[in-house]
Amino acid sequence: MASPRPYSSHLLVLSLLLLVAFSQVAEARGSGKLRPSDCKPKCTYRCSATSHKKPCMFFCQKCCAKCLCVPPGTYGNKQVCPCYNSWKTKEGGPKCP
Repeated sequence: MASPRPYSSHLLVLSLLLLVAFSQVAEARGSGKLRPSDCKPKCTYRCSATSHKKPCMFFCQKCCAKCLCVPPGTYGNKQVCPCYNSWKTKEGGPKCP
């Protein structure tokens, strides 16, 4: 009769691989990753390349407070923060810079 140990070790390895994969997916999404106190420095960098700093900072901080996420870089990459990316104005344009 075969010992059940080989199956349990395979199950353990598979479980660990799944745990690592899910943690990387959660990290990539960035949702809920920031604390509200992290918003201002993240938005300062996000808005550093625009000539419209005041409105950019206002909306970025508003979006960050709601989504707890700011996309990396000074432009684009919004797919990293689904909440930030999907928040729209009344006219249907993007609310978050």
